[in-house]
Amino acid sequence: MRIPTDIRQETPDQVTAPHSDPSQIPTHPLDPLHAADLEETVRILARGKYLGDSVRIASMNLIESAKSLVEKHKPGATFERRVLAVLLDRSKRASYEAVVDLVGKSVASISQLPSGVQPSVMLDGFSECEQAVRRSPLFQEALRERGVKDADLVMVDPWSAGMYGTEPPEEQGVRRLRALCFVRSEAKDNGYARPIDSMVIVVDLYKMEVVRIEEYEIAPPPPEPGNWAREYIPNVRTDLKPVDIVQPEGPSLTVKGNQVEWQKWKFRVGFTSREGLVLHTVSYDDDGVERPILYRASICEMVVPYGDPREQYYRKSAFDIGEYGLGMLANSLALGCDCLGVIHYFDFPLVDSLGNVTPLKNAVCLHEEDFGILWKHTDWRTGQSEVRRSRRLSVSFIATVGNYEYGFYWYFYQDKSIQCEIKLTGIMNTTALAPGETSPYGVEIAPQLNAPFHQHIFASRLVPSVDGPNNSVVEVNSLGVPTGESNPHGNAFVAEEMLFTTEKEAQRRVNSASARFWRVVNPSKKTRLGRPVGYRLVPGENCPPFAQPDAPIMRRAGFTANHIWVTPYNPQERFAAGDYPNQHPTGDGLPNWTKANRKVDDTEISLWYVFGHNHVPRPEDWPVMPAAMLGFQFRPDGFFDRNAAMDVPPPPAKPACCHWRGR
Repeated sequence: MRIPTDIRQETPDQVTAPHSDPSQIPTHPLDPLHAADLEETVRILARGKYLGDSVRIASMNLIESAKSLVEKHKPGATFERRVLAVLLDRSKRASYEAVVDLVGKSVASISQLPSGVQPSVMLDGFSECEQAVRRSPLFQEALRERGVKDADLVMVDPWSAGMYGTEPPEEQGVRRLRALCFVRSEAKDNGYARPIDSMVIVVDLYKMEVVRIEEYEIAPPPPEPGNWAREYIPNVRTDLKPVDIVQPEGPSLTVKGNQVEWQKWKFRVGFTSREGLVLHTVSYDDDGVERPILYRASICEMVVPYGDPREQYYRKSAFDIGEYGLGMLANSLALGCDCLGVIHYFDFPLVDSLGNVTPLKNAVCLHEEDFGILWKHTDWRTGQSEVRRSRRLSVSFIATVGNYEYGFYWYFYQDKSIQCEIKLTGIMNTTALAPGETSPYGVEIAPQLNAPFHQHIFASRLVPSVDGPNNSVVEVNSLGVPTGESNPHGNAFVAEEMLFTTEKEAQRRVNSASARFWRVVNPSKKTRLGRPVGYRLVPGENCPPFAQPDAPIMRRAGFTANHIWVTPYNPQERFAAGDYPNQHPTGDGLPNWTKANRKVDDTEISLWYVFGHNHVPRPEDWPVMPAAMLGFQFRPDGFFDRNAAMDVPPPPAKPACCHWRGR
């Protein structure tokens, strides 16, 4: 049973929930939850006896008001404030969705999730899992058999367990984690340098007990450390001169609450415990006319499938967003390290599984960056030369998910382009090799240390509003024209367009052979040249999933089968793998929704772009991986009449640069 549809719709008579702290009074329906909102939600649930010793809070997030009402909202007008709380009752082995009305100070509805459907793994569940492993006699005995004398040096690395159809009877209906183990040589050693490959520990998260230990062939730990902290790197470069990022007159942006204005751009910064950074109501001021472009944009799901088929590893396919929550794993950013320049930070509070509200300081970083040449031309006949430097606005956050770090960046440019970039760094998850052994499913990155092949596949959810709500998506492929009467010299090629009218038509993959891209257009708005106004989605690095279509992981990660999906806009359809991918027996999300083959042209739509990094490791990725980058661009394509960056002023007479001739 799920929350009734009418519960998630706007109520006709809306009033804003009162707050005792004026600084925490929401001023817009999309303002993220303040600490006072979270604390009040916990109080309301406790007062209604929905919390208790056996109940844990998996997540709390704002239920966003209906899109039509957000778009009509006027400053100072009242609005609703509702929270979706996902609760787990360990004693009953049941989970619930509770809708909390902050205005009415009541629980508007509560419904139990279907049997077997599990909410995300809670952050403190990882530490509780590790404690359960450490106190287990089975674990202690397994360490003795492997010659590990100091259990305190063992690093327990819990992984989501998924559903693969191979679970033994004792795991049926159990909320599980599968823990891998590594051993440190000292307290601050990099544990990933020495995997204990020969065991996997299955933990029941309801009872917080070890269910069993899977045992495999014992291999000796790799011989070398892989330390990365500064105290282990005594010899550093000495030839770097300082680079200062200064803006003596301050940044060219304005922040009011969660609304940002920069270079005619306007948007709102949001944050959820699951997605982390969310952008809302992105628009551009075109000669005094505020033109909408995107209603909402986020990275809504990701999966990291590993390619090692051995029994202890084939289940390594973490859904880092749906199973853990990027917002819960977000870093507190530090000036001078994660971001440089004149920075505005956004703070966002979090609530843990016991209902404690804690601040997350400096969660999102907002700053300007120089980005090289914006446009340039020199006329050698007249001697005229003009150049404009590009500046971009960066909005970012970073999440640490176990061994990996993910940086999520949204860039706004002066030519009216938007870019999403993800930076992958951190430490690779590793396995051990016996002396002289190699693996066909990984790369030896240090003596007897293997890094398995794996992929990082992300799903973005864009809700376009290109010059208005009703949009369509057109695919564009460039094709060579066969030599013949219409192409006698063989040099011609054309750009063929295909309009998507149904969901099945819109399930597509990237194709570099045809330079494929997609154009989001508004059929009711035309340019002065008579074409629909539009924005172009340009793919960056990408790859298909290499898991076989019949692999169990593809039941839950079916969204990775295509790079483009288009669906009718539905606020209930938010996450590419569905609301609850953790241990979902059959899978949910895009493959399920699109079976209806609904109409997707000239209507409100969601555009889903799936993109992946295929990681074939290198020795240079060890011990910490230099950042790999991938993403996509959303660029104007007939949205403006000409180069939209012609009004960027030239550099000052005394530019902030110098000329140096080395000898």
